[in-house]
Amino acid sequence: MISVKPLRAILLVAALAGPSLAAADADDVDIIEYRQNIMKGLGAQSAILGQIVSGLAPSDQLMAHLDAMAILASTAAKSFEPNVEGGDSKLEVWSNWPDFSKRMNEFAQKTAEAAKMAHAKGPEAGLTTMLNAMNCKSCHEIYREEKK
Repeated sequence: MISVKPLRAILLVAALAGPSLAAADADDVDIIEYRQNIMKGLGAQSAILGQIVSGLAPSDQLMAHLDAMAILASTAAKSFEPNVEGGDSKLEVWSNWPDFSKRMNEFAQKTAEAAKMAHAKGPEAGLTTMLNAMNCKSCHEIYREEKK
């Protein structure tokens, strides 16, 4: 015959742990989604800057887009600090964290410098610096799952 006391203890532990485990999973999903949205924002700002350079979009908002790129780059670097695997990120992000975080922080620093230069010397000067900072492919080749 099975004793009821151990069974109750197991059920109690499972009931108490269950919600917290589910919450942890939901938190991880939220972190991944947050990170992906920031990266999508960077992609959108990159596309806008490309349109401006190509003359396909008006340049009167160039300063705002340079600022947005710098802000997003800064938040992108921080968005990977929670060690939450998943999304489009390869495991190498965390297994080679020193290199990855160095690249992300350099990107954030260079985009901030570009925005600062745009405010000091004009949007076109900032744009040239920003375009030089946007070496996304070199990081994506190592740390991002290939798009299908």
